[in-house]
Amino acid sequence: MLEGAKSIGAGAATIASAGAAIGIGNVFSSLIHSVARNPSLAKQLFGYAILGFALSELIALFALMMAFLILFAFRFFSKKGKLAGAPV
Repeated sequence: MLEGAKSIGAGAATIASAGAAIGIGNVFSSLIHSVARNPSLAKQLFGYAILGFALSELIALFALMMAFLILFAFRFFSKKGKLAGAPV
């Protein structure tokens, strides 16, 4: 039962990766439109695009970290009511 709940929680945590992918697509789509509108600002806009990419990717990496923590690091209570792994 606990393993199933952990799997569902980890799966729900990785849904944020879809949002990060949409955000990255929006960043570079806006970059292409902006450079097409004003090519002289391409160098400056590219720096802002990389910053936006990094911040969007940070969300995905944070979600992946949370999924791994849910699956492998969090030790909830055992069947006897004590912390799992605690000395007896």
